[in-house]
Formats: sequence, C-alpha cells, structure tokens
Amino acid sequence: MKKLMNWVLVATFLCGTMTFMTACKTTKALNDNAAQVVKSEELIRTTQSWDGVELPDYLQGRPELVAVKYVFPAGKKLGWHHHPVMNYGILVQGELTIIGQDGKEKVVHEGEAVVEMVNTIHHGENRGSKPVILYMFYLSQKDLPLAVQHPEIPLD
Repeated sequence: MKKLMNWVLVATFLCGTMTFMTACKTTKALNDNAAQVVKSEELIRTTQSWDGVELPDYLQGRPELVAVKYVFPAGKKLGWHHHPVMNYGILVQGELTIIGQDGKEKVVHEGEAVVEMVNTIHHGENRGSKPVILYMFYLSQKDLPLAVQHPEIPLD
C-alpha cells in the first residue's frame, strides 16, 4: 500500500508540475499576444480639401469606390488637372508638393493623409530624390473620370 501511495504522490507531483508549466506557457503566450494588439490611429477627418475649401455634397446614385497606387519618379511633374470626384490618400514614401492654379502649395510628407481639391485645377511635383508612392481613394460613380487633364496650361 505504501508503494501505491508513493506512486500516487509522484504522479500527482508530475501532473501538478506539467499543469503549472502549461499554465506558465499559456500565460507567456497571452502576454506575448497582448503586446501584439491591433492598434488604430485616425489619420484625418475633415470636411475640407487641403486648401481649406469645403468638400461638395455626395453625388446622387450608386457609388463606385476606386483605389489607385501612384508612383512618381524623383523630379517628375504631373500636368495640370482637376478631379470631378472627392478623393483622399496616404503618402507612403517620399514627399509630394501639390500646387493650385492660384499658386497655393501643400507639401505632403511620408505617412501623411491628404484630401485633394475637387473641381479645382492643380498639379503635383516630386521635388525629392526618391520616388513618391501615393495611395489614393476616389468616391466616384461608374463612367466618371477620376481626373480631367488640362494640357492647355503649360507647366513652368
């Protein structure tokens, strides 16, 4: 009977040790996961484009959402254009300068959000030494252009 009792004690000790070790591993795993929580950061919330002009009302009808990735080589200038639809984006690399036809400028830095002008002529320039990568999101409708070019306006 004494041997059986010793065996039960050893088994209980081993089971307890295993339970404790498993609990420690689980706690460590939970702690590791706690450090990897999903974080959110609102980058922009506005009713105005970057130049301070109020955004227009939404279009009537079914929306078409469009996402576009732009890559601007260093030194590249885009032609004059305007957007008939609201759009905004995130600059993920480089620095982009947006120039309104009135001469007003906005420099968008890496990691920043920007709300573009709507129905106002402007152009963009990469004045930096590395390519600009810009993700833009358009609130459009089927068959509407995202931008209307103005080749009649010369770039300086």
